Amino acid sequence: MRPGLRDVTRGRILFGGDYNPEQWPEETWREDVRLMREAGVNAVTVGVFSWARLEPRPGAREFGWLDRLMDLLHEHGVGVVLATPTAAPPPWLGRLHPDTLPRTEDGRIEWWGGRQHFSHSSAAYRAHAAAITEALAARYADHPALTLWHINNEYCTADHGDEAAARFRRWLRARYGTLDALNTAWGTAFWSQGYDTWDGILPPRTPHHLRNPAQVLDFRRFTSDMLLECFTAERDIVTRHTPRVPVTTNFMPLFIGQDAWRWAEEEDVVSVDLYPDPRDPLGAQHGALVQDLTRSQARGPWMLMEQAAGRVDWRAVNHPRPRGLHRLWSFQAVARGADAVCHFQWRQSRQGAEKFHSGMLGHAGERGRTFQEIKRLGAELALIGGEVTGTRNHADIAVLHDWHAWWASAQDSRPSARVDHPAVLHAWHRALWEAHLTTDFAHPDHDLGGYRLVVVPQSYAMTDAAIDNLLGYVRAGGTLVCGFLTGVADQDDRIRPGGMDVRLRELFGIDVLHEWWPLEEGESADCDGFRGTLWSEEIEAAEDATVEARYTGGELGGLPAVVRRDRAWYLSTLPEPDALRALLTRIAADAGARPVLAGLPARVEAVRRGELLFLLHHGRDPVTVDLPGPHTDLLTGDKLTGQITLGQYGVAVLRP
Repeated sequence: MRPGLRDVTRGRILFGGDYNPEQWPEETWREDVRLMREAGVNAVTVGVFSWARLEPRPGAREFGWLDRLMDLLHEHGVGVVLATPTAAPPPWLGRLHPDTLPRTEDGRIEWWGGRQHFSHSSAAYRAHAAAITEALAARYADHPALTLWHINNEYCTADHGDEAAARFRRWLRARYGTLDALNTAWGTAFWSQGYDTWDGILPPRTPHHLRNPAQVLDFRRFTSDMLLECFTAERDIVTRHTPRVPVTTNFMPLFIGQDAWRWAEEEDVVSVDLYPDPRDPLGAQHGALVQDLTRSQARGPWMLMEQAAGRVDWRAVNHPRPRGLHRLWSFQAVARGADAVCHFQWRQSRQGAEKFHSGMLGHAGERGRTFQEIKRLGAELALIGGEVTGTRNHADIAVLHDWHAWWASAQDSRPSARVDHPAVLHAWHRALWEAHLTTDFAHPDHDLGGYRLVVVPQSYAMTDAAIDNLLGYVRAGGTLVCGFLTGVADQDDRIRPGGMDVRLRELFGIDVLHEWWPLEEGESADCDGFRGTLWSEEIEAAEDATVEARYTGGELGGLPAVVRRDRAWYLSTLPEPDALRALLTRIAADAGARPVLAGLPARVEAVRRGELLFLLHHGRDPVTVDLPGPHTDLLTGDKLTGQITLGQYGVAVLRP
């Protein structure tokens, strides 16, 4: 059995962040470990961008500085999440091996001087990445500070170059077997695109006009798979040397470039980087969505690999986090399953591209507000670690999300460029989050039998197996709610007869789907009791269907907007937020799914993890929350009966 996060935490919440000591003179290191201990840091990630320091010339190995650092951290009780440095190759690699540099779809080379400048398909890159990984794993396999391996960083590169083209062709041959099968899947009869030789197939480079959508879809699949090959190659090296040390790599939140369901199956620990905007009124909901998705990929506790202790540096205007907000969002992650709360980075850089990105120890130093808040957070996480790590969240509701369906829908020449898959997903999750209904995420192929309610905000392309899975779920007594543009195409982006799979139309009670009527910016569709946004559809309901709401004006006046057959609901528009929340709350209640706490004040979030109840106040004005019986607040030791008052960005961790 492979090791997991539990083998690292051992009853503690991991707390720390990326540590880049090569940016600082060694005399700074002892000050760092002193302050780490003061802040309660028990784990740091080392070496993420250290390739040029570890291998300054081809074949050279300079590990002395890392030896001294690993020893120093262990001496002070700080575990090391040791990274392979392969996300940022040194300049000599691109100079000596230009084939390691990725090319964009119009043929431009992405040069060294930044990061992620590697071709996932380059044999030379893979060989050099394997060599430095082998050297690291062999040297530090028995070091007592080593607690976890972190492979690469934020895998995200695509490559349209010649070596990638050759690998793409091999990938396609393995997928389809014959050119006839590929031509059928890609619909190459359209625009005279039929291929008579594998050598004629290229990545979707810049065309004169529109690309072949099925080719683009397969190239996204290929890119995810090639990056995964890079990860598993390095993972297998470190696992051979350290079979009892778990391995991770960090996802970016809801990133389009990786099929994260498949990737998560290859990780011992699922981790994510999360940077909500402190000025976004829905920043906490975005955090909750990413946390729910990551927990579901991990099938239990997960690792928050990166977050900002203060400001970031990539938005047009980069605001700091108000006092208390970082603590609140960190506890939100723990409430939703995180057993590790880490940051980028420990000490804020003075040079380089990210010198305005905050650190746990900022430019203001140890007297600065950021570090003082970090100290408080570290102390509080230590108070609850023994009671929360390893425990799980329970959800009666699953939100379905599939990267392949997203890839198929996120292309040109569609009915509306305004329909954005992540935005629709956020709208539905927001409705459930604001109703205090805990949600998991699931893939359409997953076993859904444990959920009272399954919602599908949008799943444009679906396999036959996925459709059969939804039908089986409803037949077994489950309640299903689907949004528009679901089941429109198959796995090859081939439109299904009737504009929606016939099995789904029968399930929802739709007799005919005549037309899609996308809405313009600022346009809405009036319906019974609410306004629809973004989209509408001209549908006829079957005789035995129930029309829950109709369009009340315009071209669609009198036609169904929301229709259901028994426990299967279909929404042909996106109701405004309040209306969507009310509708999903009603359906959830009928299905037996209840909020964690009823009657909560606005902007208070309640999450139950194991036996603990987390109350998170996302507002500024004090609020009073009624409690279901006596509790003890683990953060203060207070024994509470009846009520608790939460101040600005207040947090309570309550044990019955």
